[in-house]
Amino acid sequence: MRGAIAAGNPHTAEAGARALARGGNAVDAVVAAAFAGFVAEGPLSGPAGGGFLLVRDAGEEPTMLDCFFSVPSRAAGEMDEVVVDFADASTQVFHVGEASVAVPGLVAGLEHAHRLHGRLPWGSLVEPAIELAAAGVELSGAQVFLLEILAPILERSEAGRRVYGRRDRVTTAEMVPGLELLRDEGAAAVARLVPDLADDIAAYRPFERTPLETSFGGMRVVTNPPPSLGGTVIAAGLAELDRSGLGGPPGSAGAALSLAQAVAHGYGGGAPHTNLTGTTHVSVIDADGNAAGLSSTLGSGSGVFRDGFQLNNMLGELDVIGTDEREPGERLPSMMAPTLVLDGDRPRLVVGSAGSVRLSGAILQVIASVVGHGLPVREAIERPRLHDEEGVLHLEGGWEDDAAERLEADGWEVVRWSGRNLYFGGVSGVETRPDDTLGAAGDPRRGGHGIVVE
Repeated sequence: MRGAIAAGNPHTAEAGARALARGGNAVDAVVAAAFAGFVAEGPLSGPAGGGFLLVRDAGEEPTMLDCFFSVPSRAAGEMDEVVVDFADASTQVFHVGEASVAVPGLVAGLEHAHRLHGRLPWGSLVEPAIELAAAGVELSGAQVFLLEILAPILERSEAGRRVYGRRDRVTTAEMVPGLELLRDEGAAAVARLVPDLADDIAAYRPFERTPLETSFGGMRVVTNPPPSLGGTVIAAGLAELDRSGLGGPPGSAGAALSLAQAVAHGYGGGAPHTNLTGTTHVSVIDADGNAAGLSSTLGSGSGVFRDGFQLNNMLGELDVIGTDEREPGERLPSMMAPTLVLDGDRPRLVVGSAGSVRLSGAILQVIASVVGHGLPVREAIERPRLHDEEGVLHLEGGWEDDAAERLEADGWEVVRWSGRNLYFGGVSGVETRPDDTLGAAGDPRRGGHGIVVE
């Protein structure tokens, strides 16, 4: 089937494109891409992950499938602390270890969506991931950079060093038996991969939420509702941008000022400082007009490995989930926000991002570029971004020369970045252009990739 897919890694996108080429639909492509991502993007996603899947069958109303993490029934334990050196951003403390592992729901969500919407057999969608795991994964420059940052977590045990101890490739053969279990047994196999949480995993159920809606540029915008926080940021920021206007052409000082105000409004005056967490996103549109977007994560990763896969550390992501006492089975909060823009009945744009708290602002800015300025999705994703963190405006390299000065004259405290950086997110987006051609782009900041299947 003709379609377009964008993801955080070329291998991930290629697995989804194979599903489309074999006649699969948008959900089939997302499932195939997600499993390939367990291998190609192992620090960011895996069978012990959680996420949100936005699905819109052509002619139907969109739904948001919540397959995010829940609180385990075991008593809270002491988590290990790992210090990660971010160079320019100094050091940050991460909470990892077995006590940081929350109940995963990602595979249960994929299985649920496939049962309701998929066309191709489940097992065939896992096969590309098995092939990839058997071969191993050559690392791109963006992946090497991320692995070096996360090395204190990924290499804290021998099991992690076996997979991620090299800087030229990831040794993934250990993942093959686990992937074969997932192929043959579906979500039930997750309990065998994470036996410590087997009872909680057996009781876990993904469920559908009614998406949050707003409008921008005369188009309908559908995103993740509360308790996720990301969608509310996007909706509020787009409403402010719709009210105040774009401020000028892309990259101009006026556009920077307008976006800064919209992002700050969305975050309610500035996002808090957060760690770099491991998230990835897949966006798909198929030839029938079906659309799907999956955001998934392991948090920053726990440094605990089973069958080659890293477990999550979401109970340790205190800057996202907070420190309040939580009940067993309760869903954890998130910033993830897979988002769909509809032009009438047509999916104009499917977009999502990595980047912890910063992902909402990245999504907002790409929507502004595609819908507001009419840029192709690839150019929109490559445009320089900004982020408001507790009242300090971080300005990525690439804006017009006078942008920083204009922002400072308007009262902003500006931190200038010299070039593109993964700090500003990792957006994956696909579009149906006004002439009905398709576009797809991954984010160069994180080694993303887009494919149009003809």
